Amino acid sequence: MTAAIHVCPLSAIEKSIAAHRPTHLVTLINRELMIATPQGIAPENHLKLDMHDIAAPIDGYVAPCGEHVSNLLRFAQGWDRKAPMLIHCWAGISRSTAAAYVSLCALNPRASELALAQRLRRAAPEATPNRLIVALADRALGRQGRMVAAVEAIGRGQMALSGRPFFLPSVCD
Repeated sequence: MTAAIHVCPLSAIEKSIAAHRPTHLVTLINRELMIATPQGIAPENHLKLDMHDIAAPIDGYVAPCGEHVSNLLRFAQGWDRKAPMLIHCWAGISRSTAAAYVSLCALNPRASELALAQRLRRAAPEATPNRLIVALADRALGRQGRMVAAVEAIGRGQMALSGRPFFLPSVCD
Protein backbone atom coordinates (compact mmCIF):
# COMPACT_ATOMS: atom_id res chain seq x y z
CA MET A 1 0.00 0.00 0.00
CA THR A 2 1.20 3.49 -0.81
CA ALA A 3 1.60 5.87 2.11
CA ALA A 4 -0.67 8.84 2.64
CA ILE A 5 -0.13 12.56 2.99
CA HIS A 6 -1.17 13.64 6.49
CA VAL A 7 -1.95 17.27 7.31
CA CYS A 8 -2.23 18.90 10.71
CA PRO A 9 -1.81 22.18 12.58
CA LEU A 10 1.35 22.85 14.58
CA SER A 11 -0.53 22.01 17.79
CA ALA A 12 -1.07 18.41 16.61
CA ILE A 13 2.38 17.66 15.20
CA GLU A 14 3.64 15.52 18.09
CA LYS A 15 0.47 13.39 18.16
CA SER A 16 0.50 13.06 14.37
CA ILE A 17 4.12 11.92 14.32
CA ALA A 18 3.46 9.38 17.10
CA ALA A 19 0.30 8.06 15.44
CA HIS A 20 1.43 7.88 11.81
CA ARG A 21 5.24 7.61 11.99
CA PRO A 22 6.00 9.72 8.91
CA THR A 23 9.47 9.65 7.39
CA HIS A 24 9.02 13.00 5.63
CA LEU A 25 7.87 16.32 7.08
CA VAL A 26 7.01 19.64 5.43
CA THR A 27 6.83 22.71 7.66
CA LEU A 28 5.32 25.88 6.13
CA ILE A 29 5.63 28.54 8.79
CA ASN A 30 7.34 31.88 9.30
CA ARG A 31 10.93 31.91 10.59
CA GLU A 32 9.95 33.15 14.07
CA LEU A 33 7.88 30.01 14.65
CA MET A 34 10.01 27.49 12.72
CA ILE A 35 10.35 24.18 14.54
CA ALA A 36 13.41 22.02 14.94
CA THR A 37 13.36 18.68 13.18
CA PRO A 38 11.43 16.29 15.45
CA GLN A 39 12.94 13.02 16.65
CA GLY A 40 12.27 10.23 14.20
CA ILE A 41 12.57 12.46 11.13
CA ALA A 42 15.94 12.58 9.37
CA PRO A 43 17.04 16.21 8.88
CA GLU A 44 17.25 15.73 5.10
CA ASN A 45 13.62 14.58 5.15
CA HIS A 46 12.36 17.78 6.79
CA LEU A 47 11.57 20.55 4.34
CA LYS A 48 11.36 23.90 6.12
CA LEU A 49 9.64 26.63 4.12
CA ASP A 50 9.87 30.06 5.77
CA MET A 51 6.76 31.98 4.74
CA HIS A 52 3.78 33.82 6.13
CA ASP A 53 0.23 32.93 5.22
CA ILE A 54 -0.35 35.72 2.72
CA ALA A 55 -1.42 35.65 -0.91
CA ALA A 56 0.21 38.95 -1.96
CA PRO A 57 3.36 40.79 -0.89
CA ILE A 58 3.09 42.79 2.34
CA ASP A 59 6.02 44.80 3.76
CA GLY A 60 7.71 42.93 6.60
CA TYR A 61 6.23 39.54 5.64
CA VAL A 62 7.57 36.68 3.52
CA ALA A 63 5.16 35.75 0.76
CA PRO A 64 5.22 32.28 -0.79
CA CYS A 65 7.42 32.38 -3.88
CA GLY A 66 8.58 30.28 -6.80
CA GLU A 67 11.57 28.96 -4.87
CA HIS A 68 9.32 27.71 -2.05
CA VAL A 69 7.11 25.91 -4.55
CA SER A 70 10.06 24.47 -6.50
CA ASN A 71 11.49 23.08 -3.26
CA LEU A 72 8.10 21.64 -2.31
CA LEU A 73 7.65 19.98 -5.71
CA ARG A 74 11.14 18.50 -5.65
CA PHE A 75 10.61 17.22 -2.09
CA ALA A 76 7.20 15.68 -2.85
CA GLN A 77 8.42 14.05 -6.05
CA GLY A 78 11.46 12.66 -4.20
CA TRP A 79 9.33 11.08 -1.46
CA ASP A 80 9.42 7.29 -1.88
CA ARG A 81 5.90 6.82 -0.43
CA LYS A 82 6.99 3.86 1.70
CA ALA A 83 5.84 5.70 4.83
CA PRO A 84 3.59 8.72 5.37
CA MET A 85 4.54 12.31 4.73
CA LEU A 86 3.27 14.91 7.21
CA ILE A 87 2.60 18.50 6.18
CA HIS A 88 1.84 21.22 8.72
CA CYS A 89 1.57 24.95 9.13
CA TRP A 90 0.34 27.05 12.05
CA ALA A 91 -3.39 26.28 11.81
CA GLY A 92 -3.53 23.42 9.30
CA ILE A 93 -5.97 25.36 7.12
CA SER A 94 -4.19 27.36 4.40
CA ARG A 95 -0.47 26.80 3.73
CA SER A 96 -0.48 23.11 4.64
CA THR A 97 -3.65 22.32 2.69
CA ALA A 98 -2.20 24.13 -0.33
CA ALA A 99 1.02 22.10 0.01
CA ALA A 100 -0.95 18.85 0.27
CA TYR A 101 -2.99 19.75 -2.83
CA VAL A 102 0.14 20.77 -4.75
CA SER A 103 1.86 17.53 -3.72
CA LEU A 104 -1.11 15.47 -4.89
CA CYS A 105 -1.10 17.25 -8.24
CA ALA A 106 2.64 16.68 -8.63
CA LEU A 107 2.39 13.00 -7.70
CA ASN A 108 -0.64 12.41 -9.91
CA PRO A 109 0.10 14.30 -13.14
CA ARG A 110 -2.84 12.82 -15.07
CA ALA A 111 -5.43 13.26 -12.31
CA SER A 112 -8.14 15.88 -12.61
CA GLU A 113 -7.27 18.99 -10.66
CA LEU A 114 -10.92 19.41 -9.69
CA ALA A 115 -11.21 15.80 -8.49
CA LEU A 116 -8.13 16.28 -6.30
CA ALA A 117 -9.48 19.57 -4.90
CA GLN A 118 -12.83 17.90 -4.17
CA ARG A 119 -11.00 15.08 -2.40
CA LEU A 120 -9.25 17.71 -0.27
CA ARG A 121 -12.59 19.38 0.53
CA ARG A 122 -14.17 16.06 1.61
CA ALA A 123 -11.21 15.29 3.88
CA ALA A 124 -10.99 18.80 5.35
CA PRO A 125 -14.15 20.93 5.28
CA GLU A 126 -12.18 23.87 6.76
CA ALA A 127 -9.39 23.76 4.14
CA THR A 128 -8.78 27.08 2.43
CA PRO A 129 -5.62 26.47 0.37
CA ASN A 130 -3.30 29.46 0.05
CA ARG A 131 -4.07 30.71 -3.46
CA LEU A 132 -0.58 32.06 -4.13
CA ILE A 133 1.04 28.69 -3.41
CA VAL A 134 -1.52 27.01 -5.68
CA ALA A 135 -1.03 29.57 -8.48
CA LEU A 136 2.76 29.24 -8.38
CA ALA A 137 2.51 25.44 -8.48
CA ASP A 138 -0.05 25.57 -11.28
CA ARG A 139 2.50 27.46 -13.41
CA ALA A 140 5.40 25.24 -12.39
CA LEU A 141 3.47 22.06 -13.21
CA GLY A 142 2.09 23.44 -16.48
CA ARG A 143 -1.51 22.91 -15.38
CA GLN A 144 -2.68 25.99 -17.35
CA GLY A 145 -4.81 27.50 -14.58
CA ARG A 146 -6.72 24.32 -13.80
CA MET A 147 -5.36 24.05 -10.24
CA VAL A 148 -6.37 27.64 -9.50
CA ALA A 149 -9.81 27.08 -11.02
CA ALA A 150 -10.27 23.89 -8.98
CA VAL A 151 -9.44 25.64 -5.70
CA GLU A 152 -11.81 28.45 -6.63
CA ALA A 153 -14.50 25.87 -7.42
CA ILE A 154 -14.34 24.28 -3.95
CA GLY A 155 -14.47 27.73 -2.37
CA ARG A 156 -13.44 28.89 1.05
CA GLY A 157 -13.58 26.27 3.75
CA GLN A 158 -15.74 26.35 6.85
CA MET A 159 -14.65 28.90 9.41
CA ALA A 160 -12.31 27.44 12.02
CA LEU A 161 -9.50 28.64 14.27
CA SER A 162 -7.59 25.44 13.66
CA GLY A 163 -7.87 22.60 11.21
CA ARG A 164 -8.40 19.01 12.26
CA PRO A 165 -5.74 16.48 11.26
CA PHE A 166 -6.64 14.56 8.11
CA PHE A 167 -5.01 12.47 5.42
CA LEU A 168 -5.18 11.97 1.67
CA PRO A 169 -4.03 8.89 -0.26
CA SER A 170 -0.95 9.83 -2.26
CA VAL A 171 -2.10 7.88 -5.33
CA CYS A 172 -5.36 8.93 -6.92
CA ASP A 173 -7.20 7.26 -9.77
